[in-house]
Formats: sequence, C-alpha cells, structure tokens
Amino acid sequence: MGLRLFCRLNSMGARTFLLVAGLLPAFLANSLAQDAAAPLRPQTDAEKAALLDLVLVNQKKSDEAMNLYERLERVEMRKPGVDSPPGDAKISRVVPAGTGVDHIPIGPDGKPTDPDAYHAELLKLEHALSWAADDGRAQHDAYDKIAKKQKERNELIDATRTAFLYTFVSTETRRGRVLNKYSMEPNPAYKASSRSTAIFAKVRGFVWIDPEAGQLARVEGEVTEDITVGLFLAKVYKGSHFMQERYEMLPGLWMPSFSQYDFDGRKLFSAISIHERTFYSQYHRIGPPKEALAVIRAELGKPARATADP
Repeated sequence: MGLRLFCRLNSMGARTFLLVAGLLPAFLANSLAQDAAAPLRPQTDAEKAALLDLVLVNQKKSDEAMNLYERLERVEMRKPGVDSPPGDAKISRVVPAGTGVDHIPIGPDGKPTDPDAYHAELLKLEHALSWAADDGRAQHDAYDKIAKKQKERNELIDATRTAFLYTFVSTETRRGRVLNKYSMEPNPAYKASSRSTAIFAKVRGFVWIDPEAGQLARVEGEVTEDITVGLFLAKVYKGSHFMQERYEMLPGLWMPSFSQYDFDGRKLFSAISIHERTFYSQYHRIGPPKEALAVIRAELGKPARATADP
C-alpha cells in the first residue's frame, strides 16, 4: 500500500523501509471513533480480495498524482516520547519538478517570510523545470532512472498483497464515512524475493480502508524486529513506529494529510533518532514540467515563451 528516512540512510534498503511506512501507517489523535452502531457484516474472502486489489491500483494512481500536484507541507521534528512537544516546524511549498521535488520555505501564514529569497527560489525552480521540460539525452536518462525506481516501487506495492495476511477486525467511522479495519500480519508462507521484500516479515500493524471508494484511508504499523538496511551500514530498531492518514483532497483524489515517523537505530557507528510529523494541505494541480513551467513563469511575471530555454 508517501520517504524521508530514505534520504537519511541513503540506501535502497532504507528507501524500501519507508515505502512500507508510506503504505502501512497513519494517525490523527481523535479522527477515528469506533462505530458501535455499525453491524459487523461478515466479508467473504472474494470481497476482501477484490477490495485489497482495488486499493493497490488506487495507491499507484495516488503515487503518480504526487508528481503532478503541488502542496504545502509542515514538518515538525520531535524529541523521543509520545507526549513530547513539537520542535521547530519547517513549512514549505512543495512543487514537483519533473526529475525531483522542490521545497520552497514559507511562513506559518503560508506566505513568504522574505520576498527576495522567495523570488530567488522561484527562479531556481524555473530553471529546474526548464531543464526537465527539455527533450535532450540527459533528460531521457534522468526520466529512465525515475521510471525504473517507480517500477520497483510498484512491484513492492504489489508484494504487500501477498506478504501480509489481512484479517477484518471491525468497522469505524471517520467524518461520517464507514471504514473497514484490518489487522496486518506477516504471511508465514510468503517467500521474499529480495532484501527489500524481506523487510515485510518484520512489520505488523493495521490498515483502514474506505470500501466505497476503494482507497487506503489510514495505516499504522510498527517494527517487530531490528531491520538491517543497506549493506549492514544501518539498522532500524525494534519498536520503531510509523503512520499515515489519507483523505480525498480533491474529487477522486486521495492523498496523504498527515504522517508520523518514530524511528530509532544507527548508521555505521552513530545513533539515529528520527521523530517527525508531517501535515499536508492545499493540494493543487500544477502538472508535468511544461505546464508547471508556464505557471511558475506567470507567477514570476514573465511573458509566455518557448517551454525550454535554448
């Protein structure tokens, strides 16, 4: 079934682990309440299988949409401890730039704190989009690498379908919509095909699915055994926790609204401790590089011209 620890640990194993985090967890303190009035209608194996298959298809579509929609992200770094107060918050306008994602700092009110610095960041973004919108050999190579990574990610998403056993637990309501809650346990019959998929045996949790939309609404999980990532250069310790909440941000578009990662471990001989919460809001379609470039140039007050600079 959303990637920050990947960069921190700088390894394919780490990227895979946070893929699991993006697929498995989510939480907002009082957003879910047990629906005592909703009857627990037995779900047939065929119904559950069809629903889980649809969720995976929609998850891939959401992943693709993240490359076309800009949004605001508020990241709060926290100290270890469930009740610890948030530390400094970093608020950014996040814009897909074809071969990457640009983070432009903004203030708590959603506006630039330094107009000159903000303008300079837009100019950098314009340059990146102009390059990404060109049709050269370098661009083709870059997009081929991205396509390869996306293919690997989709294969891992597909693997979660058989790597875990999903057992219906109950129904719950969230903002008036009924969700199906499933426990998620490692499948003892699953044979991992790579170091990446071997991680699944050390994760368990719960998923909440909106059956009407066929969408992953919430996911929460924890690490049950220490996980080694990379070539034994890093380790994520047992007890690390991750979560994600997803909503329909625009008609038919389900995207993350909140995620939380609580990871402890080590990299080489240094301890690592990542405790952060991210809030996502104001999703807005900016499109692929050619379309996004026109939007940014208009924002900069530049006249329309050829998509790519000579």
